[in-house]
Amino acid sequence: MSYKKNDTVKLTITDLGTSGEGIGRVDGYTLFVKDALIGDEIEAMIIKAKKNYGYGRLMKILKASPARIEAKCPVARQCGGCQIQQMNYEAQLDFKRSLVGGNLERIGGFTGDSKLEVLPVIGMESEFNYRNKAQYPVGLNKEGKIVMGFYAGRTHSIIDNQDCLIGAKENVYILQKVKEWMEENAISAYDETKHKGLVRHVLIRTGFTTGQIMVCLVINGNGLKAEQADKLNEKLLSIDFSKLKTSAASRFNDLESEELKKDLKAKGDGVARITSIMLNLNKKDTNVILGEECKTLYGSSYIEDFIADIKFQISPLSFFQVNPIQTKKLYSKALEFAGLTGGEVVWDMYCGIGTISLFLAKKAKEVYGVEIVPQAIEDAKNNAKINAITNSNFMVGKAEEVVPEIYGKDGDASAKHPDVVVVDPPRKGCDEALLNTLVLMAPKRIVYVSCDSATLSRDLKFLCEKGFKVEKVQPVDMFPHTVHVENVVLLTRVN
Repeated sequence: MSYKKNDTVKLTITDLGTSGEGIGRVDGYTLFVKDALIGDEIEAMIIKAKKNYGYGRLMKILKASPARIEAKCPVARQCGGCQIQQMNYEAQLDFKRSLVGGNLERIGGFTGDSKLEVLPVIGMESEFNYRNKAQYPVGLNKEGKIVMGFYAGRTHSIIDNQDCLIGAKENVYILQKVKEWMEENAISAYDETKHKGLVRHVLIRTGFTTGQIMVCLVINGNGLKAEQADKLNEKLLSIDFSKLKTSAASRFNDLESEELKKDLKAKGDGVARITSIMLNLNKKDTNVILGEECKTLYGSSYIEDFIADIKFQISPLSFFQVNPIQTKKLYSKALEFAGLTGGEVVWDMYCGIGTISLFLAKKAKEVYGVEIVPQAIEDAKNNAKINAITNSNFMVGKAEEVVPEIYGKDGDASAKHPDVVVVDPPRKGCDEALLNTLVLMAPKRIVYVSCDSATLSRDLKFLCEKGFKVEKVQPVDMFPHTVHVENVVLLTRVN
């Protein structure tokens, strides 16, 4: 039987899709329903109908799944940020483990005797207020009033919500002050359909260990007038975070050095305060949030934060993991899989600002990091310097070009031959040229850190066909209440 748009049907959800949508069947017709969970008996309206399948909107829950809870955020269904907040956290972790296993079987071909065991997901003790970075789009509602929040799923319609429950608790106070400043000084919000208006986004970065906060306005212009900038600084610096209950009490728990803890406390670190107010200039008619140029209005052009005992300087354009609590768990697992004893040479592809490289350098003989973004390499070198790490080397370029050049021309290439290679690629995974380079390098171990288990599965299949074996697959929940899951995988060279 086929169905058409606006038909209302009753069905039981029996599976979840990769985007967290519920999947059920009515008379053999498959329906994908956002916000529905396995075990839900629901009434849904078909909003898009194909011949053999369709997409439905959840209209009524006739019988709730045992995993269903009341979403803590009042706009969770409308907002595109949290796809599975209505699922209890234990069930979220089970779903993510199953998602990784399913991709390994379906895409990687790891079935039958070659089926891989996926270890239980490393979760969080408290799965809210974990993000140290948030980018809030700014616009106008139908009444012409300023709104700030997040886009509704698959749209550019802004859901007005300054109090995001997965972001830092300080953010809501900052957004309120920015909104007041815009209203009091007739500062226009950006209209992306007309490419007019000034303020496009508010970027907030928070140092979870230091308490340092950066507020960066992304603007469609060359800057602010002196009076406007002064009033913005005055507004933001008037915020008193001292009565706000944040994770400050546990911020120092991850630091191993008692001397470092003492030094940080003496500087006032761990206490939330704004130390950087910046502008990012983006005048392009584009969906890309950040432009290439930044200007400092107050304080420093960066904030500082730690992963374990390693300090990093973070600018508006820096890539830095958004969940610092889980990042330490992720990198600790990568360090464990690397099996370093102090005598190994490690290569880190996609090294960024050196986060993994410097984390491994304290246990390795030498670390070589490769990254295509020149500014990231400059940041990596600087981060090595401020941590007095001298056994790290950073190079600009594509790994598949840098590595063969060193192996082909450097007479001392044998000294750089890796015992361990670490890869942490973007969501698209590694391209084939890089995978072939990994095979050429022939390390004893590869530690693959991935934010997408689908492209991970594809790349693991390639490497296993070229003489490597997957030993361990460890998911880490970096993004509670979303369908995303990070993984760290250990491969060993078989032949």
